[in-house]
Amino acid sequence: MIILGVDPGSIRTGYGAIQTDGLRHRLVEKGVLSPSPRLALPERLKVIHAGILEVLTRLQPDALAVEDLFHAANTRTALVLGHVRGVLLLAGAEAGLPVHAYAPATVKQQITGFGRAEKGQVALMVTRLLGLAGDGEAGDAADALAVALCCAHRLPSPTASPVGVPSAPLRPGSAR
Repeated sequence: MIILGVDPGSIRTGYGAIQTDGLRHRLVEKGVLSPSPRLALPERLKVIHAGILEVLTRLQPDALAVEDLFHAANTRTALVLGHVRGVLLLAGAEAGLPVHAYAPATVKQQITGFGRAEKGQVALMVTRLLGLAGDGEAGDAADALAVALCCAHRLPSPTASPVGVPSAPLRPGSAR
């Protein structure tokens, strides 16, 4: 099964795909969608949507895992991230994929064993879990791979339907 993880951002949206059998995981691809910060928000959203659709079409994943919104101190930042997340969820729905959402603390807990782990710790564990060389490079793509690995760990098996509220697919009209 291939899982595409996404870390939403209006300037840098990280993505990372893994192939998993439920126990072993292999990196398929990672990257960042980076619309120009000079573009207006609607144009950045269009770039992100088109970019993630291209990735979905090319990689043909079996599931999409997106990091949930966190409680931001800045309301405007939270709203912008909500818009980005919306276009990602739309792309997953357009591709006919089950979409799973995970809170940042859940991702960190699944990857490092500590729900308040630092970015560097998450990146290091992503590197170890995927058998990659080096000590891990923190960033948007590493965060997206962590979301994909979290999804792989949370699903009962690669072919089972998602269960439970935290990993249940989002359905039209549902809110988190």
